[in-house]
Amino acid sequence: MKVYFIGAGPGAPDLITLRGARRLGECPLVMYAGSLVPEAVLEHAHPDAECVNTAPLNLDEQVAIYRRAQAQGLDVARVHSGDPAIYGATAEQMRALRSLGIEYEVVPGVSSFTASAAVLGAELTRPGVTQTVILTRASGRASPVPDAENLRGLAAHRASLCVFLGGRQLPQIVTELLEAYPPHTPAALVQRASQPGERRHEATLGTLLTDLTLSDWALTTMLLVSPALGDPGELTEPSRLYDPAYAHRFRRAADGTDS
Repeated sequence: MKVYFIGAGPGAPDLITLRGARRLGECPLVMYAGSLVPEAVLEHAHPDAECVNTAPLNLDEQVAIYRRAQAQGLDVARVHSGDPAIYGATAEQMRALRSLGIEYEVVPGVSSFTASAAVLGAELTRPGVTQTVILTRASGRASPVPDAENLRGLAAHRASLCVFLGGRQLPQIVTELLEAYPPHTPAALVQRASQPGERRHEATLGTLLTDLTLSDWALTTMLLVSPALGDPGELTEPSRLYDPAYAHRFRRAADGTDS
């Protein structure tokens, strides 16, 4: 038997990868985090598959299911929201599987930060603006953020910053970010990207929380702060990639010169 850690994507059932949907449809046992993975994603599961919502289960209880699947020779689709590599709590499961001698494979998925950028119609890396994307999260009871990765330090780079799981701490987060980013820096909140309840709120970092009902944004909210979120029409340094005068190994320049 084998366990497949499948990235379900940001929530829309058609944003799971082809490989993820195929693996999901092949496994007789499906484990999914029902608090984050919409049940609509399970439309890709086999009609006869046993689907277990792991939201109320602790790690030991989940490992017990893996043990049962091993004894019965059942492949398992372990479905996580977004991409399993980002805040997926997969490492401890993988450690348990290795101790049991169970083989596993990771199927990557679309992360909520890229889905949020898509909602905004934004490119997070713009020439002459920023070429770096920082992914982080607010500290919580489940796992605190290391001191060396505090928001003030990360914000000092003034790169594109995507803050996961910070809805309940927005005032504190914004206060810390304003110590490094100018107040006029474009910022946005995206909630439930790609899902039926999707919504967004765009402003500057200095005005982001003005007239905002914070409790409405407490859950499943991504905060994006970046100079790259500004009007694309204000580009001062477009990429040379498609410049007619720029030659590379696949294209000659408009004047006929090579790279």
